[in-house]
Amino acid sequence: MYDIAIIGAGPAGSSAAIFTAKAGKKTLVIDNDKSVTKRAWVENHYGVKEISGPDLVAIGREQATKFGAEYVEDKATGIAKGDNGFTVSTENGSYEAKHVIIATGMLVDLAEASGVEVIPGTEPRVAKILKADATGQTNVSGIWAAGTCAGVSMHTIVTAGDGAKVAINVISELNGARYVDHDVLKA
Repeated sequence: MYDIAIIGAGPAGSSAAIFTAKAGKKTLVIDNDKSVTKRAWVENHYGVKEISGPDLVAIGREQATKFGAEYVEDKATGIAKGDNGFTVSTENGSYEAKHVIIATGMLVDLAEASGVEVIPGTEPRVAKILKADATGQTNVSGIWAAGTCAGVSMHTIVTAGDGAKVAINVISELNGARYVDHDVLKA
């Protein structure tokens, strides 16, 4: 049983995984290796002069695995709510988690088929998004939405920040108290 299963390893998903794994939560990231960021060239990401999308995605994954996040390359095919959390089915198996963060970019079919409410999209070329409150919580308690599928701008810095925000909210719920993670320079 994972504390958190994240579907999607683009900037939103891997950013969420960095925070959840660093907080000591057992984190699984399921990714089908189809992130639109892998086709991007990025020059508007704070703190990064310029970077290719594939490099940005790879670095995010390295950061998350450094803290213990596990990655599985597979396609998620379903999310079912159970007594103790969720079962995320994939083409090659299934995984159990207490919470699920959906960070699937422009794709919402999996979430919609799993009972998550969708509304019209907010970005050009994004037809539908997941309806989520300000914390990222959807209409299905324990399923959260982060990044473009949650209606934020497609810019990598925005989706990464949204993934971090949602992760902090999930960690806070699991801990029963507001979670804060600030690193400081070592003397």
